Amino acid sequence: YGLLKLEIRGLFLYSKGERLERIMDVKGLLVMDVDGTLVQEEGIDLLAHQAGVGEKVARLTSKAMNGHLDFSSSLRERVALLKGLKTSVFADLQKQIKVNPGAEQLITELHRRGYKVGLVSGGFHELIDPLASALEIDLVCANRLESKQGYLTGRVYGPIVTPEGKKEKLLTWANQYHLRLNQTVAMGDGANDLPMIEAAGIGIAFMAKPIVAEKAPYHIEKRDLSQVLNIIDQHGKDKKCTSF
Repeated sequence: YGLLKLEIRGLFLYSKGERLERIMDVKGLLVMDVDGTLVQEEGIDLLAHQAGVGEKVARLTSKAMNGHLDFSSSLRERVALLKGLKTSVFADLQKQIKVNPGAEQLITELHRRGYKVGLVSGGFHELIDPLASALEIDLVCANRLESKQGYLTGRVYGPIVTPEGKKEKLLTWANQYHLRLNQTVAMGDGANDLPMIEAAGIGIAFMAKPIVAEKAPYHIEKRDLSQVLNIIDQHGKDKKCTSF
């Protein structure tokens, strides 16, 4: 017997001989920022410290995250200051990155509920991918740093993940899994997260900059990512409860 695949409104049925396997629809999607949300550090600030330009880059990062600088141009300016840094530093910095409390509980429970979990970041694949693998994250979108012969060139490789790009990735992933926007959750802390936070069915500001906290429908004001589960459970039930 051959392998038969039928798609009916996102429900896939596979039949091989007498074997029938049913894979149900994905139930929801959480898309979150990485630096300052999933983890406590700003990845580019860690790299800058290794390159000896920590204070200058940290100031630029703060301005960008508070919405005072164009994100793409400020990222290029900060990355240029990393020129000459050895790529071997990525492995060393993994040990300094602290995942926020509640992350594993959140991801495990959402997977149990049939959600996909994605990361969309203005940071870098080189730092994020090992973390995403360890946490069993389903989807990752971030920037890449160009390197030659083991050293950073001071340039970003490929397109930059912009604020609108984060929103577009939320929409793309939702469409990929046949989800409506009211089945999506977006969470972040910086100004570049606002477009996706405002587009999602549930938008959450996590320990956020003032510009984000002012506009996000929901707020998490303590460093505990498992609070996202409370927001999902309470959404639509208690309109007065927006802070957790």
